[in-house]
Amino acid sequence: MRLLRGGQSKHLEGNTLESIILIAVMFAMLYFFMIRPENKRKKEADNLRSSLTVGDNVLTIGGITGTVCAVKEGTVVIETGADRVRLEMTKESIATRFTKDAKSGESK
Repeated sequence: MRLLRGGQSKHLEGNTLESIILIAVMFAMLYFFMIRPENKRKKEADNLRSSLTVGDNVLTIGGITGTVCAVKEGTVVIETGADRVRLEMTKESIATRFTKDAKSGESK
């Protein structure tokens, strides 16, 4: 076992401090690049689902498009297609809300 001399112990203390700073920087980068954007997306999705109103055109996570007919506490009733099929789904199944241009028929 080697005994550390004065210069070597200071060198080891510097490496330890650098390692701690590097780990702290890596956690900060993880937060700002992964965790924070995901929390923002969740908050936007919650705002979308809580602001659904009758008449909104929506797209579900399963790819079904339709118009909201009724909004209940935890569910939404959407009407799809010209045959007026109505489906009751949970609010969590709504992916996006969109509008159609009357002239072009394209969705935004």
